[in-house]
Amino acid sequence: MQRFALIGAGFIGTVHAANLTANPNVDFKLVYDLDTKRAATIAASFGAAVAHSVGEVFDDGAIDAVFIASSTDTHAEHVRRAADAGVAALCEKPIHLDLAQATETVAYAKERNTLAMVDFNRRFDRDYAELKRIVDSGEIGDVELIQLSSRGPSMPPLEYIAVSGGQMRDQAVHFFDLARWISGADPVEVFATGSTLAEPRLADYGDVDTSAVTLRLASGALVQIDCTRRTGYGYDERIEVLGSRGMAEARRHRNGNVSRYTAGKVTDDGLHPGWFERVKPTYAAALAAFVNALENGTPISPSLEDGLKAQAIAEAATRSLTSGRAEPILY
Repeated sequence: MQRFALIGAGFIGTVHAANLTANPNVDFKLVYDLDTKRAATIAASFGAAVAHSVGEVFDDGAIDAVFIASSTDTHAEHVRRAADAGVAALCEKPIHLDLAQATETVAYAKERNTLAMVDFNRRFDRDYAELKRIVDSGEIGDVELIQLSSRGPSMPPLEYIAVSGGQMRDQAVHFFDLARWISGADPVEVFATGSTLAEPRLADYGDVDTSAVTLRLASGALVQIDCTRRTGYGYDERIEVLGSRGMAEARRHRNGNVSRYTAGKVTDDGLHPGWFERVKPTYAAALAAFVNALENGTPISPSLEDGLKAQAIAEAATRSLTSGRAEPILY
């Protein structure tokens, strides 16, 4: 049994608390949040105790691992505390919004042999895992073109946008990681262009809501990613990999599989209403993979270094949005 503490009792913290409780190899011991009432609500709901300070989480040897789901600006601090305490860490992305500080944090954790994972949960989507297996098997030949779509149903609040780091760092970064993971290669160059079509006020934050990104791999293969914050028809996500001998596709997920046939018309079930409904199972799967790695001593993936590389792509893509030209990716 791995004894866990959870830092962060907001929406995503509540999701993780439920998964910690449901995992048979986890003993959910502590929850901490600056908002003690929120922490108490989770503690009461899932049978954990409330920690009244970060020090209480790390200083008494009560835990083996910590799940970091607090505000973005605290992630690096908590990873460092975990490293100092010899505690494993599962951390929400990003490690830090500033790439230099994220790099320093990863080096700090590596020096102390910290067991740590970035929660790029989409790697644990069943269909994407199968896509990865097909590519790795050589069934479709050499990767030549990957196309990914990430299309959200509605604009998040402007208060969220203001602290998110922008579309490249917040939304597209998941797909930068998927592109690296599926292709097995680090992109070397990125070109990004974007517009504010759904919410013109995003321009005040130097952000976009609709974007197209092209990554170039060292082999010459290309990755195309389209992102939008607002579709009006539900959450829309898919990946297609074109190889030299064939193609594999992880299709859009519908919220049902029933078709209705009437005169002159066929009506199918639509897409999930939001991103969470689409990816919810992947959070539990990511946690299970982390716990299994701790229990069995197997390599942890995605690692802090994986998180750092996806962030480096996001930084280059953000520069490209401003410069209007292709930018090298500086790992």
